[in-house]
Amino acid sequence: MGLKMNQDQIIDLTHRAMYIAALLGIPVLAICLIVGLVIAVFETATQIHEQALAFVPKVVAVILFLAIMGNWMVGQLESFTREVFSKMANM
Repeated sequence: MGLKMNQDQIIDLTHRAMYIAALLGIPVLAICLIVGLVIAVFETATQIHEQALAFVPKVVAVILFLAIMGNWMVGQLESFTREVFSKMANM
């Protein structure tokens, strides 16, 4: 008994995987971008160019974002994983 997926199922699964990856990755990258731009403006205005000043706020912002939205993100990933395994079980 061989497992068989047609081309439409594979394309749909790949599309959903890419959508979930973007849904979970883009907000984190956006937070880094926004914090980085704010820090760059601050560094330019004050003429302070410190490595820690650029790195630490990004890390803190991402950790805060993940602490707030992490539960929702894990729920989305869990839902997708359950969907994939249920499709595999129904083959």
